[in-house]
Amino acid sequence: MHRPDETRFARPRESRAVMVRAYAAMVVGNVALAFGPWLVRLADVSSLSSAFWRLALAAPFLFLLTRLARQPIPRLSPAMLGVIAIGGLCFAADLGTWHIGIHHTKLANATLFGNVASFLLAAYVLITTRTLPNPFQSAALVLAALGTVLLLGRSYQLDTRYLTGDLLCISAGVLYTGYLIAMTRARGLLQPMPVLLISTLAGMAPLLLFALADGGRMLPHDWTPLLLLAIGSQVIGQGCMIYAIGHLSPLVIGLGLLTQPFVAALIGSLQYGERLGALDIAGGLAICAALVLVRAGGAGQARRPVVEPAP
Repeated sequence: MHRPDETRFARPRESRAVMVRAYAAMVVGNVALAFGPWLVRLADVSSLSSAFWRLALAAPFLFLLTRLARQPIPRLSPAMLGVIAIGGLCFAADLGTWHIGIHHTKLANATLFGNVASFLLAAYVLITTRTLPNPFQSAALVLAALGTVLLLGRSYQLDTRYLTGDLLCISAGVLYTGYLIAMTRARGLLQPMPVLLISTLAGMAPLLLFALADGGRMLPHDWTPLLLLAIGSQVIGQGCMIYAIGHLSPLVIGLGLLTQPFVAALIGSLQYGERLGALDIAGGLAICAALVLVRAGGAGQARRPVVEPAP
């Protein structure tokens, strides 16, 4: 007579090579995601339509990669299917809210408020583990906050004219936190490509409804920006992030998100002649130092569920 399978949480010892790949994937993913706002601006469709096409055009590539990687979609329990579906819905709402908000506030405001997920994820991991940050983690959080202020402080501006856009971008950051938490739970038991494929499919339908209800331009004259957005942000960007989530802690993932504003500033300097100042460079270096510190503090590896059959 056998008891049902039980799931327990453990912290398996990852090899150094796996951890290096996970950190590299996180960096590559954030760099790819940083190009997203620029590509959204280039797309000649409405904000919600570009959000829909990002998922819709990525879906066939994700399905093909899932097959090529030999990562079949297993039979999912209703609870796990619900977690992934909720994550997909949070991501759809995040994309839609962010794309609208970015047109109603300054770009610096949108970048700052959209990255509240960094600190919300840090709070999530500290609350769920019921621990206080150790000195390394505390220093990393302070450096990350300082780096964000330095990077965006020159152009950030509070103004009642931007209130609607600011609130929308804050909401997007909260929703993205929900997506990342859901993906963290799903990646503990599933391989990366099935998780990303299912969450992408879950987000397509609501975004299509939102885009149609919005009444903006749906079909582009030039598909290039949308294809680059789908491949760069969803396939490469989110694909790398989903892989990294399976190996790195939410605290590290959250701090890693803060590399996006620095990369976005580099893009602005190249595409729009926005010169990087000493404060911008100092902010980027502070964020990089925060990632090194949080790794040194032992917060690098994810706490992952390991399924073990009971004897």
